[in-house]
Amino acid sequence: MSAGGREARMPEGGATERQRARPPRRDAAASKRRILLAALHEFSENGLAGARIDAIAERAQVSKPMIYSYFGDKDELYKAALREAYVQIRKGERKMETDDMSPAEAIHELVRFTLDHFVSKPWFIRMLNTENLVGGDNIRGIADAAEIQSPLIDQIRDILERGARAGVFRDGIDPVEFYITLASLCYFPVSNKHTLRAVFHVAIDEEWLARKTEDTAELLLRYLAPEPAPKTRTHGRDEE
Repeated sequence: MSAGGREARMPEGGATERQRARPPRRDAAASKRRILLAALHEFSENGLAGARIDAIAERAQVSKPMIYSYFGDKDELYKAALREAYVQIRKGERKMETDDMSPAEAIHELVRFTLDHFVSKPWFIRMLNTENLVGGDNIRGIADAAEIQSPLIDQIRDILERGARAGVFRDGIDPVEFYITLASLCYFPVSNKHTLRAVFHVAIDEEWLARKTEDTAELLLRYLAPEPAPKTRTHGRDEE
C-alpha cells in the first residue's frame, strides 16, 4: 500500500522501472554453445595455430574473459570444440531411428546422413584434418572420446546383426571396420572437392552428391551381401 492507503500502480506490462533497467540474466549454457560454434568455425578455417580468441569472442558475441573463464586457454577451447564436433554428428545419427528400418534401408540412411553431414557442416572435416595434422594429440586427451563413439558402433552392430539374421548380410562384419569404410567413402569426395573438380572436372554439386549417395549405399550393400553357395559337382558336371 502507498501512503494514504492507496495501492501503488504497476507500470504497463507489470514490471517496475527498476526491474526493466536490470540487464538480462546471463544464460551460461547458451553462451557456451555460441562460443563452441564460433570456435568450430574459427579453428576449422584457420587451424589451431592461426585461430584467434578475439575472432571467436566477436563471432560468439561474448567477452574474451568469459571464454577463458569457461574453457581455460586456447588449447583447451580447441579440445572442447573438437569434442563438440564429434558430439554433434553422433547426436544426428541417433535421430535416424534405424530400428524401424530394414537393414538395407538403415545402411542407405546411414550413408545419406554421413555424406549430408560432411557437406552441410564443413567445419567437421576441417577439424578432423587439423587434428590429424597435429598428430591426434588433442583427441587422445578427451577422456570420453570412446564413449561418444560407442552409441554409433552399437547402432551399426545392431543393423549388421539384424541383416545377418535375415540372411541379407554376411555374418561376422566388424562394425568399427565397416564404419571406417563407410566414412572413408563419404569423406573423400567432400574433403577433396576442390582438387577433384580441377583435375577430373566433376561437378560435385547437389545432383552429383545425391548420385554418390546411391552409389555408395549400393557398393556397401554389395559388400555386405552373403557370398553365393559354392557349386557342387555331380557326375563330373557342375550342378546348377
